[in-house]
Amino acid sequence: MKQRWKPGTVLYPLPSVLVSCGATPEEYNLLTVAWTGTVCSDPPMCYVSIRPERHSYGIIRRTGEFVINLTTRSLARATDWCGVRSGRDFDKFREMGLTPVASDLVAAPVVEESPVNIECRVRQVVPLGSHDLFLAEVVGVQVDEAYLDPETGRFCLERADPIVYSHGEYFALGDALGHFGWSVRRKKRPGRR
Repeated sequence: MKQRWKPGTVLYPLPSVLVSCGATPEEYNLLTVAWTGTVCSDPPMCYVSIRPERHSYGIIRRTGEFVINLTTRSLARATDWCGVRSGRDFDKFREMGLTPVASDLVAAPVVEESPVNIECRVRQVVPLGSHDLFLAEVVGVQVDEAYLDPETGRFCLERADPIVYSHGEYFALGDALGHFGWSVRRKKRPGRR
C-alpha cells in the first residue's frame, strides 16, 4: 500500500558534492550540496541550489564562479562536516585537512582530494523559494589520473567509491548493473560475425 508524502522529498538519492568557492585564499570556502546535477550537454551546464542564508551563497553570487567537487567514501566525514558547519566560523579546508588548489579557469579552488572537479561560471540565478538555483556553464573539468584506465582512457569513477545522499543519510554507490543501452543491445548469434 502506498502512502501520501511531502512533494519536496521524493527524488533521492542525490549526489553529495563539496562546492568550493572564493576568489582569494582568505575567503575560500566549502559547502556541501545535494541539490545539484547536469542540465545540458551542449553547452555543458549544471546547477547547484543554495539557501540564501548560507555563507557560500554570497561568495558565489558576488564572484559568479564555483567548483563542484565529487565526493567519495574517504571524503564522507568532510562532506558531512562541511554541510553542518559555517564558513563564517571555520576554515573548512584546514579543519578537514583538505587541500585547496588553483583551478585552471575559475578563481574558486578545486579540492585536491576529490576525484573530479567541475569548474563552473554562473549564467543565471533563479530564485525558487527556500533555495536559489545557480545555473552554470561548465568551463573546465579536472580528473584524477589514478582513476583513468591506461588501456582505454575510460574514467573509472566507481574505483573512487563515490557517495550519494538520501533522506539524511550518506551511502556508497554499489555494483554496476549494466552500461547505457545494454537492455537493447543485440546479442551475437552462435556462428555469426
